[in-house]
Amino acid sequence: MSAKNSGTFTIGGDLLVTRLGYGAMQLTGPGVWGDPKDPDEAVRVLRRAVELGVNLIDTADAYGPFVADLLIKKALHPYADDLVIATKAGFTRTGPGQWVPVGRPEYLRQQVELSLRHLGVDRIDLLQLHRIDPKVPLAEQVGELKKLQDEGKIRHIGLSEVEVGDLVEAQKTAEIVSVQNLFNLANRDAEPLLEHATEHGIAFIPWFPLATGALAGADSPLTALAKEHDASPSQLALAWLLKRSPVVLPIPGTSSVAHLEDNVAAADIELTDAEFEALSQAV
Repeated sequence: MSAKNSGTFTIGGDLLVTRLGYGAMQLTGPGVWGDPKDPDEAVRVLRRAVELGVNLIDTADAYGPFVADLLIKKALHPYADDLVIATKAGFTRTGPGQWVPVGRPEYLRQQVELSLRHLGVDRIDLLQLHRIDPKVPLAEQVGELKKLQDEGKIRHIGLSEVEVGDLVEAQKTAEIVSVQNLFNLANRDAEPLLEHATEHGIAFIPWFPLATGALAGADSPLTALAKEHDASPSQLALAWLLKRSPVVLPIPGTSSVAHLEDNVAAADIELTDAEFEALSQAV
């Protein structure tokens, strides 16, 4: 069992990653706030992910805040040369379950500096604008990230929860190498963005990738196919994402080693074209 069986993708022309990654949001307390119930298990999850071939870990300053980052540093620092840590800035947290977009340039700069310190790195591989702040011109938000990139503190810039128009607008200010949107078998609202990303070779990082909704019902095509493959519905949902486009980099998250191993096993599942179409048409 290895995440490497999911194939590879090169982000920004120089960051080679295993396509099946890991998302760190669930390494925190309820409401993505505070410490996890079992910090030792969180460390074990991160170390096991790397053992299983995962080399793309997605985090954010807002997870905890900074709880996930400090766990990543504790578990994996000093980092392997091929480990890519993607993080995000652009939300402030006012309590459990509360997320407020803040894109003022001075705030983004502050959060990037804090991420550098908490992760224990000199440069962030991929910094994604967590949300576009509607109160601040997009050019100012991306422009500050471009300044940090020019200073050597950010390697590549990405965006989160955007539409094609936002991406095109941001590209006037800086090169954008990735987009991260809600996307899964049951929710494909970001399909136009995925098509655009595929055409232009931009990494598409779907968050909440395991959601299957009503598709996991007893009589659903997903459940039937899962039995045929001796797999779980969530594994097939990941296999579907991996087949959907070569630029898709799923980042399923979990706080348990057992669930992590179940997710990584999805890298070994190859759907036929007919099976892929059956799942695609099921929604």
